[in-house]
Amino acid sequence: MAKRQVAKTTGRRPFNIVVVGQNNRLQYEAVLFAASLRHSTPDFDGRLFIAHPQPGRKWDEDPSIQSDEVRATLDMLGAELLPFENKVFGQTYPHGNKIEALLALPEGEPFVFFDTDTLVTGDLMSVPFDFSRPTASLKREGTWPQPTLYGPGYSDIWRALYSRFGLDFESSLDFNQPDEYWKRYLYFNAGFFYYDCPHKFGHRFLTYARSIRDTPLRELACQSLDPWLDQVALPLVIHSFGGGRDALPEGLLDGSVTCHYRLFPLLYAREADHVVNVLEKVCAPNPIKKVLKNYEPLRKIVYQGKGEKIRAMFDRTDLPHKEQAIRNRIKSKGLWLR
Repeated sequence: MAKRQVAKTTGRRPFNIVVVGQNNRLQYEAVLFAASLRHSTPDFDGRLFIAHPQPGRKWDEDPSIQSDEVRATLDMLGAELLPFENKVFGQTYPHGNKIEALLALPEGEPFVFFDTDTLVTGDLMSVPFDFSRPTASLKREGTWPQPTLYGPGYSDIWRALYSRFGLDFESSLDFNQPDEYWKRYLYFNAGFFYYDCPHKFGHRFLTYARSIRDTPLRELACQSLDPWLDQVALPLVIHSFGGGRDALPEGLLDGSVTCHYRLFPLLYAREADHVVNVLEKVCAPNPIKKVLKNYEPLRKIVYQGKGEKIRAMFDRTDLPHKEQAIRNRIKSKGLWLR
């Protein structure tokens, strides 16, 4: 993978990519992400970082990537291991890794964060990132908040959060959506996000998340923050930097260029043929296969063909509306692996 060359066609600055790895399934997903990036965007001109938390008081066991095979494969694929320390989160809230890892990235260099369970399926260099206007994934459901019968409602909950940090609430609203409907309010999946400086973004993300967690608002009394804390703080951070829901053209990330598959049975059940083809192609080379076969879901679903059995169970043009129905059908055939 080319490093630090200014793009010839656009003249823009190179950007870095970061995903989080760990001594569990994330290390195999990190290999898969790196292999798909190299396959689908061979001219990527930035640096790919695999951030991995280091042992410390926030962990009972060593969470870092320790496998020599995994490390060597990541190096072969042009990825750089980036150690970072958990000072705030850790074992009790591993979603916080995506926040604290940002502070270990090179300061002042544009970055894109991706959840590790993402495949690069197209040319990332074709995405017209405006790193001065951040955004995040709109591939989400109305998971938070869950207003109670007697209130407060969506508006009161979100208004309280914006007020906590001195942000303008009204300018965050989508007035094309009805009042008290979750899509009216700025809400993202944290599967990807970007900005022009990871330290500025990371410090603010950490400040907001800690404040929400450690100094509870009355309006949030009946709301769960685990695992939603990162997705509660993220829209506030993005709005504070002048970003929003319309900062990136639709259909690229979480579309033709990347796929946030989340779990391999779900990938085979519902994603396009192109996504499956990319997955199987990047898994095929022997050096990659040797490492990925150590992860049971990949071994059974990809290499032993159980993925094709899952795929045959579903019509991609007429999928169940609820993900749980997809899961239940796969489980009923004994093919659910995660």
